[in-house]
Amino acid sequence: MVMHAPIPKSSDRQTLDERSQKLNNFTQRHIGPNSDDLKQMLELLGLSSLDTLIDQTVPQTIRLNKALQLPEAQSEYAALAKLKQIAAKNQVCRSYIGMGYYDCITPPVIGRNILENPGWYTAYTPYQPEIAQGRLEALLNFQTMIIDLTGLEIANASLLDEATAAAEAMSLSYGVCKNKANAYFVSRDCHPQTIDVLQTRAKPLGIKIIVGDHQTFDFDRPIFGAVLQYPASDGTIYDYRAFIEKAHAEGALVTVAADPLSLTLLTPPGEFGADIAVGSTQRFGIPLGFGGPHAAYFATKEEYKRQVPGRIVGVSKDAQGKPALRLALQTREQHIRREKATSNICTAQVLLAVMASMYAVYHGPAGLKAIAENIHQLTLTLAEGLKHLGYKINSEDFFDTLRVELGTRKLETILEACQARNINLRIFDDTAVGISLDETTTLEDLIDLWQIFAGTDNLPFSLEELTSPAFHFPLLRQSSYLTHPVFNRYHSETELLRYLHKLETKDLSLTTSMIPLGSCTMKLNATAEMIPVTWEEFGKIHPFAPPSQTRGYQILFQQLEAWLAEITGFAGVSLQPNAGSQGEYTGLLVIRQYHESRKEEHRNVCLIPTSAHGTNPASAVMCGMKVVAVACDTEGNIDISDLKAKAEKHSNELAALMVTYPSTHGVFEEAIQEICTVVHSYGGQVYMDGANMNAQVGICRPGDIGADVCHLNLHKTFCIPHGGGGPGMGPIGVASHLVRFLPGHVVAPIKKSTQDLALPCKDAINRVSTQHSHIGAVAAAPWGSASILVISWMYIAMMGAAGLTQATKVAILNANYIAKRLETYYPVLYKGKNGLVAHECILDLRSLKKSAGIEIDDVAKRLMDYGFHAPTVSWPVAGTIMVEPTESESKEELDRFCDALIAIRAEIAEIELGKVDAEDNVLKNAPHTTESLIAGEWHHPYSREQAAYPAPWTREHKFWPAVGRIDAAFGDRNFVCSCLPMDAYSS
Repeated sequence: MVMHAPIPKSSDRQTLDERSQKLNNFTQRHIGPNSDDLKQMLELLGLSSLDTLIDQTVPQTIRLNKALQLPEAQSEYAALAKLKQIAAKNQVCRSYIGMGYYDCITPPVIGRNILENPGWYTAYTPYQPEIAQGRLEALLNFQTMIIDLTGLEIANASLLDEATAAAEAMSLSYGVCKNKANAYFVSRDCHPQTIDVLQTRAKPLGIKIIVGDHQTFDFDRPIFGAVLQYPASDGTIYDYRAFIEKAHAEGALVTVAADPLSLTLLTPPGEFGADIAVGSTQRFGIPLGFGGPHAAYFATKEEYKRQVPGRIVGVSKDAQGKPALRLALQTREQHIRREKATSNICTAQVLLAVMASMYAVYHGPAGLKAIAENIHQLTLTLAEGLKHLGYKINSEDFFDTLRVELGTRKLETILEACQARNINLRIFDDTAVGISLDETTTLEDLIDLWQIFAGTDNLPFSLEELTSPAFHFPLLRQSSYLTHPVFNRYHSETELLRYLHKLETKDLSLTTSMIPLGSCTMKLNATAEMIPVTWEEFGKIHPFAPPSQTRGYQILFQQLEAWLAEITGFAGVSLQPNAGSQGEYTGLLVIRQYHESRKEEHRNVCLIPTSAHGTNPASAVMCGMKVVAVACDTEGNIDISDLKAKAEKHSNELAALMVTYPSTHGVFEEAIQEICTVVHSYGGQVYMDGANMNAQVGICRPGDIGADVCHLNLHKTFCIPHGGGGPGMGPIGVASHLVRFLPGHVVAPIKKSTQDLALPCKDAINRVSTQHSHIGAVAAAPWGSASILVISWMYIAMMGAAGLTQATKVAILNANYIAKRLETYYPVLYKGKNGLVAHECILDLRSLKKSAGIEIDDVAKRLMDYGFHAPTVSWPVAGTIMVEPTESESKEELDRFCDALIAIRAEIAEIELGKVDAEDNVLKNAPHTTESLIAGEWHHPYSREQAAYPAPWTREHKFWPAVGRIDAAFGDRNFVCSCLPMDAYSS
């Protein structure tokens, strides 16, 4: 007899639904404290509920008194399934479009052990170098690779993309050139997206861009610099030596945008006179990803080392005299120099630069050359076959790209045949197409291409009939490269795997402990959020593929833009800026364009509080604005009287106010709406820095508060991991009157929203954009680093409105819990009206220098012995630490961190009481390495045990710093930014 289960009653079904929902509740896994923890933490604060906390922390006048209108939260499984459906609407084709983007092969050992490894992608920028030696070594390898390939003297640790790297080169040239010219020559053979970004960046600085033919340019107008493409965008290899000689005679600097893989065969730019070389390392194992993230490179002469944008990894020594790495020269320079900074770029594409460097380590010089030779040989063979078919090739000197003149053959016929075989070509115009081959190309691909151009499967020749032309370059490389042992040692997977793991173990990441950095929001990067990044449907799409092949991406953009607009209260969103610094810049450009549209070009004053991020004034200067500082009061808030006085004084020229909210001092300023009203009353716009958006989501919205523009750090609030210092994304939201000024793009024109995508014009790919109302491109790809937007999509989809709001509340609770536990040991510098902080707090350590001779760095380094990364040190106030725990950390972890700081305060007290030597103590000698504890005699007045195991949890699991305290000054005095010879380490 078969027994049937009874049909559940409606009440039973509800119970089952609730149980299922609880089992699949991602919010509970994202947020660290459980319900019992929350109760205990609130009791410490003397509060009855989370809502009471928020009521006393966030001004009632700006509260969002309704739920966010977002889709219902989904489980990890459901969200992945939904995103898979969206991804399936993308069409993966063989793209031979080129233009600086190529399909490539990511070695599986690199894909699994770096790209998919939280030990690499959850680390923070290496501002505490003693616990970041692995990443720093990988970046030093990257710099060495670039120096060798370009033939120049120094290189940085990567930039955002090739187009913005070219723009940085233009800025450097403008700053150092002494001929006082304001014109910049741009070869018409550069990639069109590079020309587009250069024009955007030049306009606010008053730089005149001259796009022309380098072969006929006669230097009748003085220029301060020039940029050339090598090989050219249409594939031609030019000998630029004569042009460079003429430019140098005029006092101009010359930048060469070079494909690094081609430089294994071609004479490097530094050997034929280039002052700067820039480019993309995307084809070194980084997926296309519809445009990013990809690591750009920047190399130049040593005489310009202090003008180089971004970060440079340099070699120094530690307290024991061992070689040690750290960020050199301009570490956080933009925060120090503010409006005098050489660039607003403070970020990089570290994770991608690490991958590119390991691609070179994996293949070595011989392997890279073999890849380049194979690509070139296939291109030569393709050209021979096309000639047999009666087509003309534009140039005889090429590396991997051909411009094919169609003659009497119709373009539409070629494109129809391509579509039938899922192949994309570059369209120059109705008479010519481009074909760029890559690492994945095979002989079978060539046959497909020949059959397309022949119009038949029956080719009039066989492969054997084609001659195999010898390499023919006007500038064949003679010099060696990648000779350092690191590029010649790890070619077996076993050896490379062990090398990668060795480096990983030298880095503290979120896999080890919390990283409590104020203003940096190091929260959980959930595995479910990361999985789609490596899906082929997102990773193998060329950024300039036809819209018909990218419908999945279009849906992703539409939904994410709508969700971010709802979360911020804005009318429109641009996803193009691919870093927070770029978001700042883009937002200010939009404001600038708005004033121009109203015939108020004279509005160029930007008010910036003295507490602002250092990138704020740097961004304003890049936008051609004049920075006027606004004072803060004793509570850390914007001084309203000073703001009113400055706004009135500059009323005719006022363009904008830049304000961070909650403030950089970690509080919700009560007067924020009044601040916005004051600026608006004098004709200015309010730019809100969204660095602290993690304290706003679901609680209040920038658009409702009064901001006109706000950038969002998706790598902070919306879970894109920091990757050891990048990638990041910095999209902006704008009010309705600014939507039409959002960034455009010359190759893939973007209308007011992604719901109204325009097809690329046939000639757009080979021309410069004509400016309409939009500001032009700010990044090389139309949607920035598109492939990592899936992370933020997953986060919002799984959290839903209620989850996002709860996360904000718990982030604020966690910060207040830490502040309460530590306030008797370290004063909390700034608090809000009710004695509470926002999602971060500033602890004042300034008195310790006087009482015990303890510097802020001593505390930061001692925290390493306890297994923690230091909070943000000496910013925004010197001698303080800014702590942000985020909502992802459990009460247990928060308590461990607090216990560590309390124990360190007890260690300081012993110095204050004279019980411990003021110079030879656990803080001054921190961090303690295994070698310093074991090797040789122990001469310190404290025990090895006290140094190594200061807390119970360090006995269970100990993260050991790879080096002792680093002498940064020594490294700057003895500047080295490439790999040392091996004997330097053995000695």
